[in-house]
Amino acid sequence: MSRRCELTGKGPMSGNNVSHAKNRTRRRFLPNLTETALMSEALGRTVRLRVSAAALRTVDHRGGLDAFLAKAKDVDLSSNALKVKKAISKAQDAV
Repeated sequence: MSRRCELTGKGPMSGNNVSHAKNRTRRRFLPNLTETALMSEALGRTVRLRVSAAALRTVDHRGGLDAFLAKAKDVDLSSNALKVKKAISKAQDAV
């Protein structure tokens, strides 16, 4: 399982540990990922996704998973999130 947010595409970054003597060694900055169940109003069920804490705040700010995925670019989403996005748009078109 990759260390990548399924909604925003946020992944690991690299940088340096810098000691007091300015010695530099390489390190990785990993995103704060959590396995979360998000509720979809259009589908009427929960969807389990591995998302970052920042993405959770953004989903809440935009008014839920359905609103977030409607504005999200397909390039940033994982294959699992793309399937959910298409299912939500299909369910909203049927109503």
